[in-house]
Amino acid sequence: MFKKAKKINPNTTDTLVGEGSVFEGRIKSEASLRIEGNVNGDIECIGDVTVGESGVAKSNISARNVTIAGIVNGNVTTKGLLTITATGQLYGNTSSHSLLIAEGGVFQGQSKMVQEPTKSNSQSTDKEKESTTFSQSYSSTTSAL
Repeated sequence: MFKKAKKINPNTTDTLVGEGSVFEGRIKSEASLRIEGNVNGDIECIGDVTVGESGVAKSNISARNVTIAGIVNGNVTTKGLLTITATGQLYGNTSSHSLLIAEGGVFQGQSKMVQEPTKSNSQSTDKEKESTTFSQSYSSTTSAL
């Protein structure tokens, strides 16, 4: 009588906003998302979000991992890795476990590195899980990290 809900694999790209497309509104996805067009609105994703070289997002993004090869105007929160490629530009703040900026990538904002909670440390407060906040306006144009 009742069908079991199919569990979505967050490792697969389920949604694509293609080049030449414009999406306005909030996106909430259980699988991964790739943006090659324009998105205006917040993005909440259980999987990964990739903003391709032709992608532009005026969005606050929350996802497992985020890769920026295009332009993002907004704050980015990840549980894992935020990668800004050589063509990527982030104009906003970030809170992530790891941050990687390739030579040529642009980051203007504040970054907060958040440690993954351990099982034995699950009772600790959020302030105990966060490391130092580092404010920066950074453009990696001449030297590799």
